[in-house]
Amino acid sequence: MNICMFTNTYLPHVGGVARSVSCFAQDLRRLGHQVLVIAPTFPDQPEDEDPALVLRVPAIQNFNGSDFSASIPAPWLINKRVDEFAPDVIHSHHPYLLGDAAMRAGRHRDLPVIFTHHTRYEEYAHYVLSSETMQNFVINLATAYANGCSRVIAPSDSIAELIKERGVKVPVEVIPTGVDVQRYQQGDGGRFRQKAGIAGDVELIGHVGRLAPEKNLDFLASAVKIHLQQNPGAKFLVVGDGPGATELKESFARDDLSDQLIMAGKKTGDDLVDAYCAMDIFVFSSHSETQGLVVAEAMAAGCPVIALDASGVREVVEDNRNGRLLPAAASTEDFAKALSDYFAAGELATRWRQSAQATAGEFDRLKAAQKLLDLYQRAQQQQLENAQEHHSFFKGWEHLLEGVKTEWDMLSSKVGAIADTFGPDDNDHRQ
Repeated sequence: MNICMFTNTYLPHVGGVARSVSCFAQDLRRLGHQVLVIAPTFPDQPEDEDPALVLRVPAIQNFNGSDFSASIPAPWLINKRVDEFAPDVIHSHHPYLLGDAAMRAGRHRDLPVIFTHHTRYEEYAHYVLSSETMQNFVINLATAYANGCSRVIAPSDSIAELIKERGVKVPVEVIPTGVDVQRYQQGDGGRFRQKAGIAGDVELIGHVGRLAPEKNLDFLASAVKIHLQQNPGAKFLVVGDGPGATELKESFARDDLSDQLIMAGKKTGDDLVDAYCAMDIFVFSSHSETQGLVVAEAMAAGCPVIALDASGVREVVEDNRNGRLLPAAASTEDFAKALSDYFAAGELATRWRQSAQATAGEFDRLKAAQKLLDLYQRAQQQQLENAQEHHSFFKGWEHLLEGVKTEWDMLSSKVGAIADTFGPDDNDHRQ
């Protein structure tokens, strides 16, 4: 099967969507299928990247001060490569920019278009304009886009329920991004500690992720600092990078805790696996996740998690079984106390680590890839059955009309999103 994926974020960008696309592409290839990823150019992208596997389109780097790349329309480039690839299915990972290109590619070729609703887009509206109006608009836009697709994938049950409540009518299936559990179980935390100069007996609190405002880092930093002030020998390991990195360093410096903060930067491959294995506890406070992939990765490494209750996280963290799932409105003091209680837990902490690895087994990568492949095949079969219902006599004319309809549908969805946003009952069905 030939699968064409369109995404606005891809390696070397750090984030859940980029990692999800990369993992699924690798695993589908392992299962014997061809995958073409269409993504924007990014700074420091691999020079040896295989153009047969990835098509990079021109993009504006560091859009609006962020670490995102905003693709520039290049239909001639995309159409030529897609025609050469001859896909059986189109998989869109965003409802805008290259998501529009994905919709055109699928409609023009009468192919099923699958959309993964990776993101709670309203949590990212501040990159364009921070307002409730903008948040409502991006919700409506994503919903309208989803309803123009053949099927929608939600990374977690929480998100599946949420987008249905917001008005997604097409079939929605839950397929989380998988984790290579065996690889994480074989990581070497001692090796990472030795390289980083961290003694083996140091209490090490860890976090992995993109360092950005929507990740609720201010809360996390405040909670961890309370614990560090009470435990001068403990340290906080942060793996990742992003626009919030400088502010995080300054926050610890203001409280004279710089010596207890270890900023490891981006890590990939074995270095990332070893980093997880070096941690005694993983902490997470984001409210914007749709799956919480890093939470599952931490558990695969046998690391329990302390997190705030949120979509995508509650499907992984079970309170007092593989960590602590604190109420969404918990205070920084509550979070810090959960940390202190964990380090004093003794045998309980050991049971949490065992349960964490058992939980991670539910997110096996190849199982997730097989579920995705099954969805593709069902969508393709339905598309073929629908096509057989059409008369072929006016095929050329219908092809032209379909192209016009695609553009009209995309324009209508955007206009409809604006109308819903500014309508009198725009808050009736949102959460």
